[in-house]
Amino acid sequence: MDSPSDAEVIGRSPSEPEAFGLIYDRHAATLLRFLGRRAGAKVAEGLVGELFRVAFERRTTFDGSRASALPWLYGIGSNLLLKHRRGEARRLRASARMVAGLEAADGRASAAALDARVLFSRVAGAIEALPDGEREALLLFAWEELSYQSVAEALELPIGTVRSRLHAAVHGAASRVRARDPVR
Repeated sequence: MDSPSDAEVIGRSPSEPEAFGLIYDRHAATLLRFLGRRAGAKVAEGLVGELFRVAFERRTTFDGSRASALPWLYGIGSNLLLKHRRGEARRLRASARMVAGLEAADGRASAAALDARVLFSRVAGAIEALPDGEREALLLFAWEELSYQSVAEALELPIGTVRSRLHAAVHGAASRVRARDPVR
């Protein structure tokens, strides 16, 4: 006996919700790899859970004429990645504003501290503009203080790739910061 198609399983799931577990069993590992390549292993684990929660909630909207649910699931995953990146960008901007606010509150701030406040905002913007892989490696290295080896393990990359990404990220961010302030 052939196993049921994804469309058949999803079609049954409104009356048999536990049937949706088969969709998870079939596609979770593939989607974890996809999301892991885009956002890193730790983020991907949370996103996979969120992806299948969203898919379960939207299962009645699945186009039953398609035998495989994988393209539909990839679409949900891509949207979650975009949402994650927007959130990360908002956090970077909020950090820059927070530093600026703290410095502004201190009326005795030195010229160096004021320069740092302006520079932090530029650096946050430059980090936000980096390609995903470079940004993820840089943030793990600089903010989380992971070693090259730990970054490589977290992103499931060879250490040489991590070194290349960090080099590109540092030089790319520095170029963007200098481009906004050519006097420096």
